[in-house]
Amino acid sequence: MAGYTFEVEGMTCGACVGRVERILSAVDGAGKAVANLAQNSATVEGGAAPALAAALEQAGFAARETHLTLAIEGMTCASCVGRVERGLAALPGVTQAQVNLATSSAEVRFLAGAVTPDALISAVAALGYVAKPQAQLGAEDHKTAEMDDLRRQLLTALVLALPVFVLEMGGHLVPAFHHFILRTIGTQTNWLIQFVLTTAVLIGPGRVFYRRGWASLRHGAPDMNALVMIGTAAAYVFSVIATFAPGLLPSAARAVYFEAAAVIVTLILLGRWMEARAKGRTGAAIARLVGLAPKTAQVERDGVVQDLPLDQVLVGDILHLRPGEKVAVDGEVLTGDSYVDESMISGEPAPVAKTVGAAITGGTVNGTGALTYRALRVGADTMLAQIIRMVGEAQGARLPVQDLVNKITGWFVPAVLLAAALTVLAWVVFGPAPALTHALVAGVAVLIIACPCAMGLAVPVSIMVGTGRAAELGVLFRKGDALQGLQSVQVIALDKTGTLTAGRPEMTDMVLAKGFDRNVVLARIAAVEAKSEHPIAQAILRAARDKGLEVPPAFDFASHTGFGIAAQVAGQRMLVGSARFMAREGVDLGDLGKAGDTLAANGKTPLFAAMAGRIAAVIGVADPVKPGTPEAIAALKAMGLRVVMISGDTKATARVIGGELGITEVVAEVLPEGKVEALAALRADGARLAFVGDGINDAPALASADVGIAIGTGTDVAIEAADVVLISGDLRGVVSALTVSHATMRNIKQNLFWAFGYNAALIPVAAGVLYPLWAVQLSPMLAAGAMAMSSVFVLSNALRLRWVSGGMA
Repeated sequence: MAGYTFEVEGMTCGACVGRVERILSAVDGAGKAVANLAQNSATVEGGAAPALAAALEQAGFAARETHLTLAIEGMTCASCVGRVERGLAALPGVTQAQVNLATSSAEVRFLAGAVTPDALISAVAALGYVAKPQAQLGAEDHKTAEMDDLRRQLLTALVLALPVFVLEMGGHLVPAFHHFILRTIGTQTNWLIQFVLTTAVLIGPGRVFYRRGWASLRHGAPDMNALVMIGTAAAYVFSVIATFAPGLLPSAARAVYFEAAAVIVTLILLGRWMEARAKGRTGAAIARLVGLAPKTAQVERDGVVQDLPLDQVLVGDILHLRPGEKVAVDGEVLTGDSYVDESMISGEPAPVAKTVGAAITGGTVNGTGALTYRALRVGADTMLAQIIRMVGEAQGARLPVQDLVNKITGWFVPAVLLAAALTVLAWVVFGPAPALTHALVAGVAVLIIACPCAMGLAVPVSIMVGTGRAAELGVLFRKGDALQGLQSVQVIALDKTGTLTAGRPEMTDMVLAKGFDRNVVLARIAAVEAKSEHPIAQAILRAARDKGLEVPPAFDFASHTGFGIAAQVAGQRMLVGSARFMAREGVDLGDLGKAGDTLAANGKTPLFAAMAGRIAAVIGVADPVKPGTPEAIAALKAMGLRVVMISGDTKATARVIGGELGITEVVAEVLPEGKVEALAALRADGARLAFVGDGINDAPALASADVGIAIGTGTDVAIEAADVVLISGDLRGVVSALTVSHATMRNIKQNLFWAFGYNAALIPVAAGVLYPLWAVQLSPMLAAGAMAMSSVFVLSNALRLRWVSGGMA
């Protein structure tokens, strides 16, 4: 058995080499293994690549994997998908091959060094298809080229098939025309003309069906092309015999079906052209995202502002943004004030204010102000590039339901061939005269009507359109199976800080004692807090600055851990802290004590301030609820979901916030490391659970949930651990994600019902079950038209997902 070589990571010494060799040799199907420490590689005779990689990983090593995306021409049905996947997976070193009919592409993962791109392309070519690396053929270019080629083939077939149809069917439909043909050119000449034109159709536009159909039969995996090839060839050969050797047929069976072969090819090409056009629209979301990025940017270098292509912008460059222009790359505002429309990225319609220090995102549109900003992320690192990449990966994902479809279509085509053969046999044995003619018509109709195009398209096109629409609503499905998993979720667990709330404390209340001026007191409290780095101190400082107050200097600052802080401001001693700090310092709270209790009961942190030994004010600080959160909670509950809040706050505070949001089930006083255990308890009864979080400490919980949903404004670690990302950070995105998930899975079920139901209903009709009752037999031409329309129906149904709403009233 031939061996193959691949790269291995983790070998550091001779002992590692020996271990790697023993591990690989022990894998089922593997023979001798030789590891090379200098080249960090291993050569093994036989053995399945996934098993070899898994064995190395379990032992602490790693078989380095790489991947390649191939654009594949010629796939038409689910059987094609199965054949290409099996052909690629059979290559030594390939760990996974995933083919998508809707995108006409294959994602191949293989052990680095074990197989070359040329070998992958050759394997596809041996199956009768054409493959090219996607980098050489852009997705849009590929779709345009496919549509142009199909249109040319269709027009050619139409021009050739139309006279054949008129010559043959015109006489059946209009008796006078039949007599005209007999008087002028005669039956034999008529048949000869049909023969010439039909032959041109089959060796021209129809050649693709024969080339690919024969390749599929030769490999023992017949597909849709094989069905078309056998069906049209049967009609053509029968007609050729009737034309040139009529003595071989019973006199009652001497008829030609050239028009069936020619029109079938034409109608199927028409269906494929319509499919190609519809598939082009399924990728509209990606096209729109790509179109968001401007082609050039105004870059300042050496004091000169110049217009440069986007790929020449470097991190650290200073860029100028004029009113109405698109932001070129991700950056930080240096000068200017403006409002930026971020709806194309986040799905949020309201423009966002941008001032000095604000982050701006490439692809968004500037309002009426002028800005300068520093480039922080360029090229593939920008948020837009990452979104495009994630959407592309989600659109190419395969849901668990697709595996079931592939298993069914794996035996479907052979079953159809058997059904066609039995149909012919039944008509020959039991059918009325001319039995052979009836048998031919029925057999060809069964072959044509059963083409599984719609089955292969049913799932991937819905995924493409659904995930694209989700991206427009600000929801990214990072992992394809989350699209299917989310629709069965019963419990939504929500982290409080940063998810339900803004994650940044804000000053919400200020109650003054008699005789004190609000602005003076706030300015002096801010002066003391300016010396502290505590988040609450920053909240008070922001509140003072937002009011335009001048903060005086503070001296003799002292921090009393667990109590509060003190300093000299404007010649007076200021105390800021808890009620017990005031009691310790001998300050009487007076009526403000009750005000503080009220603030605490409402889930806010009360902070007392005293000036020169007298109580001056109590301030309420809280982490405010994000806009839209109450509406999102109400919508989730209206969906029948169990909504739970998880918080590290005390039970009293958590209950107050939960009550404010309408969440009755609250899990409080949960330490960061305890969130995974909290989730396990929530789904102890087997319920499927989605967890929504945003922080680094949420990553384990996001990974352990059935579906992890990360707030896009959170940390990279949390986003990487999640299955779904909400770009805007708005909790209403969870409702959008659920709505799209439900709509997409419902759409997939409709498509599968149509695809399988169509075949189940029409194969018996094509076989002739209606003939004993009404003497009705399905024409192969009608079968071809119906088959083409079934695929168009599936595509049209999937395109309805482009108008799915976000689920919020």
